[in-house]
Amino acid sequence: MKLGVFTVLFADKSFEEMLDYVKEAGVKAVEIGTGGYPGNNHCPLDELLESEAKREAYLEAVHSRGLTISAFSCHGNPLSPDKAFADKCHDTFVKTIQLAELLEVPVVNTFSGTPGDQEDAKYPNWPVAPWPNEYSEVLAWQWEEKLVPYWKKWGQYAEDHHVKIGLELHGGFLVHTPYTVLKLREKTCEAIGANLDPSHLWWQGIEPVGAIKILGKAGAIHHFHAKDTFLDQENINMYGLTDMQPYSSVQTRSWNFRSVGCGHSIQEWSDIISALRTYGYDYVVSIEHEDPLMSIEEGFHRAVRNLNSVLINESPAEMWWL
Repeated sequence: MKLGVFTVLFADKSFEEMLDYVKEAGVKAVEIGTGGYPGNNHCPLDELLESEAKREAYLEAVHSRGLTISAFSCHGNPLSPDKAFADKCHDTFVKTIQLAELLEVPVVNTFSGTPGDQEDAKYPNWPVAPWPNEYSEVLAWQWEEKLVPYWKKWGQYAEDHHVKIGLELHGGFLVHTPYTVLKLREKTCEAIGANLDPSHLWWQGIEPVGAIKILGKAGAIHHFHAKDTFLDQENINMYGLTDMQPYSSVQTRSWNFRSVGCGHSIQEWSDIISALRTYGYDYVVSIEHEDPLMSIEEGFHRAVRNLNSVLINESPAEMWWL
């Protein structure tokens, strides 16, 4: 495994300044935003698609520092009822696939998307209960008319371009659990898999090690984000897990994102890393920082330090004791 970082943390730095900074911190891989919600501060997508010389220089800047690009990320909502936004997300996604193929980056991370409840809807609609029955009807319509047709076509497009899609299992989007990503994968193609982020599993009540077992057995973990979540049971008793308070309401929220090791123990993170190795994931563990209690620098370096203490870097030895 390699330690990586989602470089949107360092949007205030130039591309080469960012690369120098993360190399000095001990990171071996970078996950780079190409647009959508993450922005594209370190990836001029159109320029790179248009110029082979610029692509070569871009890769040289990465590889000369002993780094690799683990993934490009363009998290957005290509199924949004806001057609202009959906079209922009889709265009960025397609271009990102094209660039990933040209630069031999194996994974593109994004969200599955969430449509509205009908063709003329104005806003996305995320059903979370099967009753009253119209919620189930909305969900069935969304899957049958929007989600599956889109990913059947564009999942195949990614597969044809030798790129895997890492859908982040994030609340608010139709694919947000191991079940939903496997269901979509079954209905589309094997290019579809997970960008697995434990922080979004914990607040849904999903045990990350259990999710890794489920998805690892299916070969459906394409990328991994390292971010923690602190669950506050007192606040859960008041607000439940689907807490709609703003992230700035740290004292009263049911849960808050934390740097690795600040929400769950290092032992739990060790179990997660071991489960990844056990069930076939031997790629990059990419740090994402959204901790409201720490600066970017402190949260990032805390995650580097804690993950380095549990990361499995080398291939397993033969069982010499047998």
